[in-house]
Amino acid sequence: MTTTPIARALARLAPVGLAELIDRAALQTRVDRKYIVPVEALPQLLDQLAPHVRVLDIDGGRTFRYRSVYFDTPQLASYHCAAYRRRRRFKVRTRTYLDSAQCWLEVKINGARGDVTKHRLPYHPRDCDTVRPGRDFVDDVLTRESMGPAAGNALDPILVTEYRRATLLLPDTASRITIDTGLVWQDTRSSLRLPDLAVVETKTTSAATPVDRMLWRKGMRPARISKYATGLAALRPDLPDVPWRRTLRRHFLGAVSPMGSASTV
Repeated sequence: MTTTPIARALARLAPVGLAELIDRAALQTRVDRKYIVPVEALPQLLDQLAPHVRVLDIDGGRTFRYRSVYFDTPQLASYHCAAYRRRRRFKVRTRTYLDSAQCWLEVKINGARGDVTKHRLPYHPRDCDTVRPGRDFVDDVLTRESMGPAAGNALDPILVTEYRRATLLLPDTASRITIDTGLVWQDTRSSLRLPDLAVVETKTTSAATPVDRMLWRKGMRPARISKYATGLAALRPDLPDVPWRRTLRRHFLGAVSPMGSASTV
């Protein structure tokens, strides 16, 4: 069986199980830093990280397929909070782990100090395209997190993202790194694919990780990118996009194509 350079690099890393990863670095409240990295640079990066990290391994698998459906109000309140750089903002999504058919309903709150808090509810995969069964949970979180105006509003499926993720644990700092490849976005009208780019995200309590510092030495700096907001801005150029304009022009320009007759949103 043919393997990719990324798969071979991941195979050389020491493993960590899911239970240990959650126990040591759950990080439901955290600081995130995101980087856009060429896929071709990942094998060397992984080899350099090998002494410092362990890779999530589940039944011999080290990359896993994800599908997220993002929900927003008819006025796109969640999107506009990000576009206008509100200090406190929210995202509502379902996340389905396609390899295990597990699904969660999630509400993410970005705090005024740059921290991110994620609230999760186990969810049935058949309901991944609607928030109706979990609406009380969503409204409760939004109200408790002082996002009350969004509670009670209609929440419709707006954007679907799919990608393949590898997750690394940095034992010395109890931090996590995620590496997302095969990036796909789609709404009812168009789709976007970035096969040559990866989103590398460091998740920590506050301080920069050794991975951050390694990327800085390579001339890479945190990028303004949100899978929901940046993806929707790329697919809908009529929307305000100031926070991500540089990212859009550098990486997303020309990658959007019309959808066929079928759509998953």
